[in-house]
Amino acid sequence: MADSIMYQQDGYVVLESEHEEQLMTESELLTKLEIVLANQSDLPRDIANLPSLSQKAEYLLHNYCEFNLDDDRYLQWYV
Repeated sequence: MADSIMYQQDGYVVLESEHEEQLMTESELLTKLEIVLANQSDLPRDIANLPSLSQKAEYLLHNYCEFNLDDDRYLQWYV
């Protein structure tokens, strides 16, 4: 049987191009994702169809683990 500690989400490891590895809480990562999404003009359709920036960030957090900002920059997160 799997140990229940495997399913606890205390925080996220965030990797970003040209930055050191960061540890963030869920709320910190959501704020970062909102900032990233606000500065993007070409979003994937499933994200673009959501009505608010906070809903887009939450969807991105729970359904993706990587977001390419452009050809040379990325943002990745892991529980």
